[in-house]
Amino acid sequence: MKKRILSTVIAATLVLGVTGCAGVAQNQAPADGAPVSNVASEEKDSAVLGAREDSKTIKVGANITPHSEILEVVKPILAEQGITLEIVKLEDSITPNTGVIEGSLDANYFQHVPYLEQFNEENGSNLVSIGAIHYEPFGVYAGRTKDLKDLPDGALVAVPNNVTNEARALLLLAQEGLLTLKEDAGIEATIGDIVDNPKNIEFKELAPEQLASSLPDVDVAVINGNYAIEGGLHVSQALAVEANDGLAAQTYGNIIATSPDKAEDPALKALVEALKGKEVKEFIEGKYDGAVVPLN
Repeated sequence: MKKRILSTVIAATLVLGVTGCAGVAQNQAPADGAPVSNVASEEKDSAVLGAREDSKTIKVGANITPHSEILEVVKPILAEQGITLEIVKLEDSITPNTGVIEGSLDANYFQHVPYLEQFNEENGSNLVSIGAIHYEPFGVYAGRTKDLKDLPDGALVAVPNNVTNEARALLLLAQEGLLTLKEDAGIEATIGDIVDNPKNIEFKELAPEQLASSLPDVDVAVINGNYAIEGGLHVSQALAVEANDGLAAQTYGNIIATSPDKAEDPALKALVEALKGKEVKEFIEGKYDGAVVPLN
């Protein structure tokens, strides 16, 4: 009887011992290949969560050329700082601003300060500039007339149809002696401010993005730098170009615009700093043949 009891105790002990070892082994190397303990997994999850909290994504609306192309240059620069730049390519001059107002965009890159001020006034908005990046010289491009000295009486000249860019076109035509504006017209000049029009020029007002395609139907067109590029034109082909040291260059730098509440956002400040850097300057000077001029 004693031998039977002793055998039973020994057997029970062996079973418990094996079960206990199995429990340890299960924690150390379970069949599904999980780690020895949950500590490493928890540390990894914590690190991933911390990285997500430290990272930042900014959405920036931009015209396709040259703005989105320039933004592509700073993508890797921002990525090194934990900032993901999402570029939203837009072809019009309204959506980039409304996107910032509505919150679908953090900022935009397509306009100059006079246009921004005009937009704010017309829409009751308060968008702000947080940095000027580059300047796009306006040019006069040949349509039916191949030289400005041959511009006929009653010539048809295409110009942008928004107030600030039309003023800029008129200033360029005045620079070339084709018309005279009131002395105080400045960057708000309109066709009504023309005091002398010796060629009896007729103006065709078009959306900026339509100017390049209008060339076969007009004598010349005065075209924004970015839309000239998109239309396959080169500044070297222009019959006349805005002077780089003139009023336009000082006024019409293309900016990063955002809402007042995001004006001090560190990620947007990093974006502006990167856009003012050496890499962007070299890219602009190497790619655009004078049609885009860095301001830094």
